[in-house]
Amino acid sequence: MLVIIESPYMGNVKSNVAYARKCMSDSLLRGESPFASHLLYTQVLDDNKDIERLTGMSRAFNWGMKMGMEVAEKLGLEMVYRTLDKQQKGGFNVKSI
Repeated sequence: MLVIIESPYMGNVKSNVAYARKCMSDSLLRGESPFASHLLYTQVLDDNKDIERLTGMSRAFNWGMKMGMEVAEKLGLEMVYRTLDKQQKGGFNVKSI
């Protein structure tokens, strides 16, 4: 099953990237096919430059956690909420496609 992973990126980027990688690993170990655009696109786009951040967000399946969840709800996509680390705020959600 293809899933889109939404997790925090902005703020403590180093910690948030480490957490997103844990989310990807967890999803893979569940037999899923995860996609986390915020881990991929930020390797070639500068998230600190508004135009590049908006470019990445407009090309991705997700548009930031909140908007991504709203779009998934409108499209009727299944959302599953998981939290891997009790110290990480918000956890992540998986949208099945």
